[in-house]
Amino acid sequence: MAKYLDEYKEPRVVGEFVRRVAALAQGCGRKVRLMEVCGTHTMAAKRMGFSSMVPEGLELISGPGCPVCVSPDSYLQKAVAYARRKDVTVSTFGDMVRVPVGGTSLQREGSRYGNVVIVYSPADSLEIAAQNPGKRVVFLGIGFETTAPAIAATVMMARERKIKNFFVLGGNKLMPPVLRKLAREGPGVHGLICPGHVSTIIGSLPYEFLAREYLVPCVVAGFEPVDILQAVAMLLKQIASGEAKVEVQYLRAVKEEGNRKALEIMHRVFEPCDSEWRGLGEIKGSGLRLKKEFSKFDASEQVPVEHQVSAEDTGCICGEILCGKKKPTDCALFGNRCKPDSPIGPCMVSSEGTCAAYYRYGDFER
Repeated sequence: MAKYLDEYKEPRVVGEFVRRVAALAQGCGRKVRLMEVCGTHTMAAKRMGFSSMVPEGLELISGPGCPVCVSPDSYLQKAVAYARRKDVTVSTFGDMVRVPVGGTSLQREGSRYGNVVIVYSPADSLEIAAQNPGKRVVFLGIGFETTAPAIAATVMMARERKIKNFFVLGGNKLMPPVLRKLAREGPGVHGLICPGHVSTIIGSLPYEFLAREYLVPCVVAGFEPVDILQAVAMLLKQIASGEAKVEVQYLRAVKEEGNRKALEIMHRVFEPCDSEWRGLGEIKGSGLRLKKEFSKFDASEQVPVEHQVSAEDTGCICGEILCGKKKPTDCALFGNRCKPDSPIGPCMVSSEGTCAAYYRYGDFER
């Protein structure tokens, strides 16, 4: 497998695609703006020095593809409120603990109360609940369609094992509805690099409306240098010919219909709901909530808690960065007060955050 993936990093092949992209970009006859939606694509593009490889007239901007980043303050405030309860243990993926909210963070609350645990999977949270029956374990269920099936499977397992002290604070987001909003109201892009990880679950068919209704070319891409460059070349070819369709570059992992088993599990436990996104507001049908038959695992219903959303204005422009309207270098805080070891906003905290990618790889504006 490693040898196979090395083909997607081989310098000679990368060079060939760089030249192909340059020629295709010139053939478009105008400045082209593409958006990579996935946070992992953002990090990969910065790591490979994408902007230094391509012509000036080709711009790659970031979108709302970081699940930690798009989780709003209201969600984080509620998580903090749970962390302050003696009868609750909050379990979460690592990046969430460092996101600042209302002058604190889950990391600070965990140090103070000892009620925050970092896990690598929702199944880890279920085991914590099983081993600590006197505690209510609230798992922060964030992420896109990529994590939703695993969370759904864990909820089904909790019911099967009759574990009554495991709960999920729903925060999962769905990608197609936010892409619709961006196509309708966004910064105006000529093509989309669609998320690879999400697409392994949902497939490529759910993006068809973008090409059909909004005439936006789409390519589902992998994460190696050749993957990204080939996806860009495919998009440029569509743009130059006036086409708009959905193509899959990431053929080794993505099928049109997606992963049917994973989707079946996800839809068995969850149903769509309206959801708030940082920087984008509430988007209809863009979230997931537990169905009524699984509501006994819903933290919001079973473990009510009071929380207050902070209105603190730190000067962070993370919301605008997530919309593709601004770049990290447009922020006065970036690289000054806001750094990975002292983040002001979630885009600098997360390993998939745009600000973290810009800072880590020094890919500043030329």
